[in-house]
Amino acid sequence: MALLESIRGPEDVRRLPREQLQPLADEVRQRLIDVVSSTGGHIGAGLGVVELTVALIHSFDSPRDKIVWDVGHQGYPWKILTGRNDRFPTLRQQGGLNGFLRRSESEHDQFGAGHAGTAMSAAFGMATARDLKGEHHHVVAVVGDGALTCGLPYEGMNNAGHSNRDIIMVLNDNGMSIAPNVGAINKYLGSIIASPITNRIRDKVKHVIEASARILGPGVVDFSKKVEESIKNMWSPGMLFEELGFRYFGPIDGHNIDVMLQTFELVKTLRGPRVVHVITEKGKGFPLPEPDLEKFHARAPYDPATGKLKPAAAGPPPWTKVFGEAITQLAAEYPNLVVITAAMPSGTGTNIFQKKWPNRFFDVGIAEAHAVTFAAGLATQGIRPIVAIYSTFLQRGYDSIIHDVAIQSLPVIFCMDRAGMVGDDGQTHMGLFDIAYMLAVPGMTVTAPKDGAELIGLLRCALQQASGPFCMRYPRDKAPAEAPPAAEVAPVPYGTWEILRQGKQCAILAVGVMCAPAMKAAEALAAEGLDISVVNCRFIKPLDRDLLEALVQGHTLLVTVEDATAVNGFGAYLAETVQTIAPEVRTFALGVPDRIYEHAPRARQLEEVGLTAEGIAARVRALHAEEAAISS
Repeated sequence: MALLESIRGPEDVRRLPREQLQPLADEVRQRLIDVVSSTGGHIGAGLGVVELTVALIHSFDSPRDKIVWDVGHQGYPWKILTGRNDRFPTLRQQGGLNGFLRRSESEHDQFGAGHAGTAMSAAFGMATARDLKGEHHHVVAVVGDGALTCGLPYEGMNNAGHSNRDIIMVLNDNGMSIAPNVGAINKYLGSIIASPITNRIRDKVKHVIEASARILGPGVVDFSKKVEESIKNMWSPGMLFEELGFRYFGPIDGHNIDVMLQTFELVKTLRGPRVVHVITEKGKGFPLPEPDLEKFHARAPYDPATGKLKPAAAGPPPWTKVFGEAITQLAAEYPNLVVITAAMPSGTGTNIFQKKWPNRFFDVGIAEAHAVTFAAGLATQGIRPIVAIYSTFLQRGYDSIIHDVAIQSLPVIFCMDRAGMVGDDGQTHMGLFDIAYMLAVPGMTVTAPKDGAELIGLLRCALQQASGPFCMRYPRDKAPAEAPPAAEVAPVPYGTWEILRQGKQCAILAVGVMCAPAMKAAEALAAEGLDISVVNCRFIKPLDRDLLEALVQGHTLLVTVEDATAVNGFGAYLAETVQTIAPEVRTFALGVPDRIYEHAPRARQLEEVGLTAEGIAARVRALHAEEAAISS
C-alpha cells in the first residue's frame, strides 16, 4: 500500500495526479477490509464511498471547505484519508477511533453523526454561518445510505432550496440503509435514468429563454418561466430536487473518479443550492459469502479473504434472537399482531418474524416518528402493533409516542433493543435514557425482563392489555439462558414484582438484566454476614405497591440497580414513592452517572460505572457501614 502510506492528510490526496487516484482508492478499500476484519464495524457504506471520498477530498479543500457526512458509518474512508490511517486499527476499540464521525477527533469531521438524516440541516447551518460572517468557502452535505427514507433531510432541503445560499448536496444513492431501502422515494430514485445530455439541454434552453427575455423585454418573463418549467418537466430526471429549489446533476457513477471530478469542478463554478446524484454499490469489493445484502451494513470480526464470520463464543442466544423468535411464535396465537421496524429487520430480530409472516411485517425505513404514528393508526382499528426500534433511535419518535399514542391511550407495544450500555458503537448509540423518557409518558407501562422466558411473559401481558402503551427494554448482549417455547410461558401478572432472594437488612431492587449481578452480589454479601433481599422489578412503572410496602416494613435500606441513566430513572421514581409511604427508609439509586460514555466493550462499560456483582456488593457494603455508623 505504497500510495496510502504517503497520505498524511487531504493535501497529500490533492497533490496526486488523477491517474493515481483509483489505485489509491483500491488501497483504501483493501485497508478497510483488512482492519475491520479484526475490529468489526459498519463496513458496507464505507466500501461504497471509497471513490466518492477520494473525489471529494481531491476536489474540495477540507477543512476550509466543510464536508458534512450523513450517517457516520460512511466515514471510514474519510478517517483513513484525513490523517487517521495509522490509528485505524484502533477503530471501535477502547481509547481508539470512534466508529462514527466526531468533531473532537479531527478538524475534518465537521459534524458528529451517528444517526441518519442530519447532514443537510447541519450543512445549511454552516452555510448560513459562512454568509453571516462574510466568508467564502464551499459547504457540502453528503446525504446517503438510506437517509432519504427519513424526514429530516427534506426539512433541511425545503429550508435551503429556496434560500439561494451556496450549498451542495451529494446524494449517495446505494439503494440501502441497513436493509434495502423501502418506500416511494427509493422507487423514485431507482426510476431516474442516467442521461448526460439532460443538464446540457436544460441549461441551453434556459440561456435561450433568458436571452429572449432580454431582447423582447420584461413582458415575456412570466411566459419564459412557464416555458422553462415545461422543458424541465419534460427533460429533468431530478424533478423532485428541482422543485425543492436545487439544480440537479446526475445520476453519475460513484465509482468513476474521473466523472465525479469533472462534475464537482463544474458544480463548484455555480452558485445556489445544487445536488449531485451519485450511484454507489454498498459493500463494493467485500468478499461476502452469504447472499443477504443486509450483512453488508455491519460485520462482526471476519476472515478478510473469505468474508466469513469468525466463530462466535458458545453460549445462550442474544436477546435480539430471543425476541424475534418470541414474536414469531406469538403471532400464531394472536392474528391481529403485526410488527413494525425502522430499516433494521436483522438488527431488531424482526427478520425472523418477516420470513414467517411477511404480510404482517412493515419496514418503514429510517422514519421512527412515522413508525410510531403508523402504529397508532393501526391500533385505532383493533390491530396490535409491536414497534421494534433501538432505544437510541426511538428517541427520534418521542413526540409521536406522547401525542399520537399516549394521549389517545392506544395499545402500542414498544420493544427497545440496545437498551443500556451499548458497547463498541459508543456515544451516539447508547440506550441509557429510555427508562427516564418512558417514565415521563402518562399511561406508559415500562418493563424490563430478567431473562428470555420473562420477555415472552411480558409480551403476553402486553397483548392482554386493551388500552394504553406498553414498553420493554433489553440490551445488546446474550440472554442469561435459552428461552422456552412461547406456548409454555404464561403472561406475567400485570404490575407485579418477584422476590428472588429473601433477606432482612437491605433490599436490592434490580431492573431487568441487573437481576443476575444483584443476586451474585447478595450471595457474596451473605458470606460476610449481611442478609440481603433481591427483588426483580420487572415492572418499572407501575410500581408493585403491595410488595414495596412490605419491603419498607422489613428493611431500612433500599438500593435500586438499573442499566440506565440515574437521572430521573427508576431509582428516582421509586425514591419519590418511598418518601410518601416510609420516609424513614433510606433509598439509594445505583445507575449510570450523568455523562457521555466512550465506546468500549459493554462489560467494561458496566464495570466502569459499578453495575457488576462486585460493584453492587461494594456499594451495598459501604451503605450498610454508613447505616451502622448512624445507628451507633
